[in-house]
Amino acid sequence: MESFQNDRASLPRNMIENSMFEEEPDVVDLAKETPVYPLDPDDVVYEPRSSRLLVRGLGENDMDEEEEDYESSARLLGMSFMNRSSSLRANASPYTRQEPPGACAVPSARTLVVGVFILVAVASVAMVIYFLPRCTFTKEGCHKVNTTMELIHPISTSGDLFPWTDLRLPASLRPLHYDLSLHPNLTTNSFQGSVSITIEAVSDTKTIVLHSSDMEITKATFQDTDVKVLEYKPWQQIAIKLPENLKKGKSYVLTLQYKANLSNSYDGFYNSSYTDTSGMKRVLAATQFEPLCARKAFPCFDEPAFKATFLIKIKREAGYISLSNMPKNKTVQLPDGLFQDEFENSVTMSTYLVAFIVANFTSISKNVDNTLVSVYAVPDKMDQVSYALETGAKLLGFYNEFFDIKYPLKKLDLVAIPDFLAGAMENWGLITFRETTLLVGNQSCVLDKQLVTSVIAHELAHQWFGNLVTMKWWNDLWLNEGFATYMQYTSIEKVFPELEISNDFLSMRFRALGKDALNSSHAVSAVVNTPEQVAEMFDSVSYEKGASILLMLNVKLSEEQFWKGVIEYLKAYKNKNTKNDDLWNTLSQVAKTSDNVTEMMNTWTLKKGFPLVTVTRNGTQLTVSQEHFLLKVDSDNSTAKSSYLWHIPLTYVNDSCSNSSACKQGLLLKDKTVTWKIAEGVKWLKFNFRNNGFYIVHYGEEGWEQLTGALKSNPGVLTHEDRASLINNIFALSRLGKVNFRQVLSLLEYIENETEIAPLTEALFQLDRIYRLLEKRQELVSRMKGYISNHFGKLMDSQVWEEGGSVSQRELRSTLLELACGYKRDSCIQNAKRIFDEWLASNRTQRIPGDVMKAVFSVGAQTEGGWVTLLEAYKHSMVEAEKRKMLQALASTQDIPRILWLLRASLEGSDVQTQELPLIISTVCKNFAGHLYAWDFVKENWDKITQKFPIGSFAMQNIIISATYQFSTKTHLFEVENFFGSLEERGSQLRSVQEAAETIKLNIQWMDNNLDMLRQWL
Repeated sequence: MESFQNDRASLPRNMIENSMFEEEPDVVDLAKETPVYPLDPDDVVYEPRSSRLLVRGLGENDMDEEEEDYESSARLLGMSFMNRSSSLRANASPYTRQEPPGACAVPSARTLVVGVFILVAVASVAMVIYFLPRCTFTKEGCHKVNTTMELIHPISTSGDLFPWTDLRLPASLRPLHYDLSLHPNLTTNSFQGSVSITIEAVSDTKTIVLHSSDMEITKATFQDTDVKVLEYKPWQQIAIKLPENLKKGKSYVLTLQYKANLSNSYDGFYNSSYTDTSGMKRVLAATQFEPLCARKAFPCFDEPAFKATFLIKIKREAGYISLSNMPKNKTVQLPDGLFQDEFENSVTMSTYLVAFIVANFTSISKNVDNTLVSVYAVPDKMDQVSYALETGAKLLGFYNEFFDIKYPLKKLDLVAIPDFLAGAMENWGLITFRETTLLVGNQSCVLDKQLVTSVIAHELAHQWFGNLVTMKWWNDLWLNEGFATYMQYTSIEKVFPELEISNDFLSMRFRALGKDALNSSHAVSAVVNTPEQVAEMFDSVSYEKGASILLMLNVKLSEEQFWKGVIEYLKAYKNKNTKNDDLWNTLSQVAKTSDNVTEMMNTWTLKKGFPLVTVTRNGTQLTVSQEHFLLKVDSDNSTAKSSYLWHIPLTYVNDSCSNSSACKQGLLLKDKTVTWKIAEGVKWLKFNFRNNGFYIVHYGEEGWEQLTGALKSNPGVLTHEDRASLINNIFALSRLGKVNFRQVLSLLEYIENETEIAPLTEALFQLDRIYRLLEKRQELVSRMKGYISNHFGKLMDSQVWEEGGSVSQRELRSTLLELACGYKRDSCIQNAKRIFDEWLASNRTQRIPGDVMKAVFSVGAQTEGGWVTLLEAYKHSMVEAEKRKMLQALASTQDIPRILWLLRASLEGSDVQTQELPLIISTVCKNFAGHLYAWDFVKENWDKITQKFPIGSFAMQNIIISATYQFSTKTHLFEVENFFGSLEERGSQLRSVQEAAETIKLNIQWMDNNLDMLRQWL
């Protein structure tokens, strides 16, 4: 799936929209009684995973006194506490018998032994009787076990013990094939289904455990014999206990009939609707299964390692079509007037890649290398599909040749869904998109085409990275998303060089560094178990850091060796599942290098964060050292210095040769510090050539002065990537406290002579971030605005309000004019108002250039009449790129009642689709007028929001961060921590909540350290 970072394309990073696991396992349901029969070997997990149930309200290593008594007693009885984490069991105190104090006489040894034996025997019998169910001597009859403990198994909905004790499915079975029949009713928003699963026993077992969520199993048979289904809803698991063992190596068939409602969120098998140009409401049903929602559409083994083949049949009404992963095999008209479409047997794939759609879409197609490529959309928007078809066809041809592995399906559908949360989803053979990320109007600007091309390139790359070769578990999600992100940029550079995508890639790497500098970050390959943890893996680290370290490795090994190893990896693990080491081992075997690739790359994937490289020079002696670049609050003792060392492929140039790859020198830094000699006469050095490495460099005060002087004398002495890298690094070092902000301002003095987009936009991004912080505090706002105007004002005023120029020039124009109008610069406001008025006078028919459209609409939306007119235009526009800019403009108003109306309308999904709520909150929070109202709205509507967007999803990450990241006062910190702390399982545990609090603390610290200096210098 596709992720987006910047404002121009700030779509959700992932498509996770699931409401599963909204309930934590209820302590009342857990182990109400101990089993009255011996446990089978399949029932017991002897080394519980860290995802095992924890006692609600207790830490993993904390037990109250009553629980200690229970555990001690259970040890005496030989009972196993299977639902405790291994760390808890390791720390539990063994049972010890205390001698009574104050004894009056010392008995004989024989008497003592006999007495102790009798006491122990009596105590043991009493405790056995006490613990046996239905056998106590209390007036209540059966003693009820302490419900704060889970002794052995959870309780199923029927009251029986559920025969499995883990969030992950057992490995004793694996699915081979699914026969799936579905009948969605778009009138009642429900569906019926039947699935026959052919399973193979990997080891002898009497238990079948699989996933099922939010559905009613109406009939279950195993080998044509009726069986009872047990369900444990908190884990979305069902189980069948069999009287006899399934034998290793043999195959069996489980058949389940069921019914369910179509989901009203954006996950599982969900209902959607849109209004056509005639005003008629049209309904459809589509799927979104990644990562854990196939189980909402059919019972299945819903983990990526359980690959199987699928034969899918769908019943539909005559006015609809159905689509699935594979080409249609046949259509049969049924006696009741319905039609049943049967699709060809699928390739082997994971459940999260299964997809089906029932809708009234139409399409255009073309053949590419014996694959029929089609683009589907609603009939009213078929004039916007041609660009996607041509782009998809070119990219498919490129990937077929580049990977030396042909796309294995006979068809590839690209489908624009009117109501879709993610940017896109890579279902094999049936890729689904937001309309914004697939449709391009005849008058769309080149920046809109760049966005659509990026998303298509990303999703097509997934057909190899993710679909053909799939990670074993979600901890290695980056093997899917990091590669797809890297290939997105690589393919566009080669197939569409005119789109100048490299600047976008560079900016993405800067943003990834910013996220990974926080203590709330995580390792690229991280331990994940719960659904919320899985959902939160769809973030900047998996996508953008993953792509960044692949680029770094490519540069280290060479283009030829890197891609040779990657292609060998694809061929070696075709139709299989992989983990981190499989990639590194393959590259090690193929690449001709003396360095251990596995050892090197494990330092980048198994530890969060990245290194700070410090360069110290003493004449001709150069010393380079490394440490963890970690933004931390001075008072935070939990972020002590780390001794962790990365294997850093350092590159550098100097003043004698600095603009060409031929100038580059390098070494692999494995140690804490290394020293070597450089030539005499070297004036300065610039490390991390073209920012191809994932690290930040500090040159010391003297080194920064030398580089600053070089840029002031001649900006072209360094590549534009290196100039942007210096700007990014010095701002980051300022936040870290390594560089005084005066040095930052000194470096930026050269910017008036800068002409390239990368350094200009990076400087503007960093300065605007500070401006927004100051604006929220109402401190130095006019002075900061004046500083930015002094350095960028001439460039802003020189921009034309017409289309023309390269992609980079248009992107720079869009950025400059949006900021200029946002800062209320007179020339910008006047030009934007003139174009908006002309648009109004033409009855909204005059074309506005796409790269200035957002600036024009944002100015127009500041008046009452303009806002109302823009809202009407938004409701009736059929061009998604245009609608998105209109919506951002509407959200930029300073009118509080209109802001609140827009927030409510989006949450309710009335005039604005609910999928747009994260974008609206993000836009509102950028401006001073509405940011506190948006935060209040999030707090007051938290429960409703989490019903629309599940806990952990990228939509929720976006909402949490957007609503809080510009706070910089202790009052707001207290409020944020207090609110999220009160949520408990409804959100307090999220990594994004930790990031929000951490960011506010860092903002407070930066303001405390720099505000006085800014008062003097601005």
